[in-house]
Amino acid sequence: MLSCKQATELMSQEQDRRLSLADHFGLRLHVLICSACTNYRRQMAVLRDACRRFGSGGTP
Repeated sequence: MLSCKQATELMSQEQDRRLSLADHFGLRLHVLICSACTNYRRQMAVLRDACRRFGSGGTP
């Protein structure tokens, strides 16, 4: 089982590369049972989308 620190590191890494199958499923399992990491993942998605919109000249 991944720790929250390991899970957040993998969430960051998956922004830049495709995770291995083991990492992907380990992260998925962790997020299913950890509400804090679920929230962190959602926040990362919101920030990523806002940065993309800002970079493309869209409205945030």
